[in-house]
Amino acid sequence: MIRPFDTSLKEVKESLLTMGEKLEVAINKAVKSLANLDASLGREVMRHDAEVDKIEEELDMKVATLIATQQPVAKDLRKLISALKIASDMERMADLAGNIAETTVNLVENDQKLFKKLEKIPEMALITQKMVHDGINSYIDGNVELAKEMARRDDEVDQMYEEIVKELLERMIHEQQFTEVSLRLCFVARYLERIADHATNIAEEIVYIETGKRVDLN
Repeated sequence: MIRPFDTSLKEVKESLLTMGEKLEVAINKAVKSLANLDASLGREVMRHDAEVDKIEEELDMKVATLIATQQPVAKDLRKLISALKIASDMERMADLAGNIAETTVNLVENDQKLFKKLEKIPEMALITQKMVHDGINSYIDGNVELAKEMARRDDEVDQMYEEIVKELLERMIHEQQFTEVSLRLCFVARYLERIADHATNIAEEIVYIETGKRVDLN
């Protein structure tokens, strides 16, 4: 017999899955808008950020109601508490994707061009998208190993971030006409690095749900 709590928990998982799907799309479109200097696509990402916010608000209410009415304990309670934290992390990631899209719009509105085709930033974005994807799947499946594997990719993102910033700083020194654009791209790399950090937070929550222990995967 399926408990009413299990049905409600399934709805919470579905909300997180929807948030994750929208987040993956937002990251992809935000970086694509930047690579192509597509302000229209950038504005679309910024508009859709509100959808993630709305899902988070609804999830918060659902979880609060479940805790108050069902009084879950042990693993059930950990699942709900972690769901709140995961949703918060995803909302922040959506904001960061919106920041990337906003960078695109600002560049276009100020008639600023990229000095070369973007390469490493889209690579970073692909890794962060995969981290988000695996993070949500590991939550739904209770897969600790997948969560830990996803978190390890944060080191790869950190290394790429350092390489990108180093390259851009050198360009600012030697080609000062590109200083402002280079600085904006440094911020974009930082936004992606922060998205990966939030994804790692999700991995830590999965480990907590399944083991009851807090771990630091950063």
